[in-house]
Amino acid sequence: MSSLDGKRILITGASSGIGREAARLLAARGARLALVARRGDRLTALSSEIACAGQHEPAALAADLGQRGAAAEVAARAAEQLGGIDVLVNNAGTSIQGLTWIAGDSNEARAVFETNVWSPLALAAAVAPGMVERGAGVIVNTGSMVQVAPFPHLGHYAASRAALALATQTMRLELEPRGVRVVELALGVVDTAGSTENRVLKGGAAWLDGRPGPGKLADAAAALVRAVEGPATGVVFYPGMMRVVHALPGLGRRHARRAAKATDLEDTAVRVGGSTGDDEIRAARERWEREQESAR
Repeated sequence: MSSLDGKRILITGASSGIGREAARLLAARGARLALVARRGDRLTALSSEIACAGQHEPAALAADLGQRGAAAEVAARAAEQLGGIDVLVNNAGTSIQGLTWIAGDSNEARAVFETNVWSPLALAAAVAPGMVERGAGVIVNTGSMVQVAPFPHLGHYAASRAALALATQTMRLELEPRGVRVVELALGVVDTAGSTENRVLKGGAAWLDGRPGPGKLADAAAALVRAVEGPATGVVFYPGMMRVVHALPGLGRRHARRAAKATDLEDTAVRVGGSTGDDEIRAARERWEREQESAR
């Protein structure tokens, strides 16, 4: 029997990419899931797929975590559907493309922090008290090594990932003495819809394809599941060599400086990423998703 059998898991960003594949893996290990993302139709399809495989049918909870208050609301719905939350996986993420000094504190910029920072913290605030009361629980926050290897036009995204990483470190100091395991999954470049979006940027491909090259989505999802299963604490890395960059962040920053020379600093457009983003970015994302579905 899997250690996840019967565990009640809330996972965000479950409609695509790493979150979607991780949901399949967690369900196969007997977990009971609440799936959260903006696209309810994709969540419903995934829930049906999992149920048809003979596993617990997940609750499909459509929500836009870029809206203030949405995270607390979805946490309450998930707890009601599952009867409580044993594991929280903060996997949702979004981005904008825009020079940092142009995008500033615009609504588009603020939505990045709402999704990538405030919603994980709101979800943790909603579920951690119950975990503390039981003396057991797991919180996994999906992060990015962009925190030490930024790129022009992606300053808001990089800053949001750095903020979540530091918040996760602090949360671990606060919660692990109370029996709640807290883990950051620090990802390098992975072949996902999100990384495909960034190839739209001039010079983006060279930045993304530096050593060790893009990791595989399935392997990243497996790393997320390992972080959930434990016993790891602290930071789990994928690909594994990212631990070297994490320990020696100057390596990531040096790569970023070299790659940045190829970008277009005259491009002052601000483009919204994600499934509801600007046309060019959304088209790149949809092409990637179609390729993934046809490869299955």
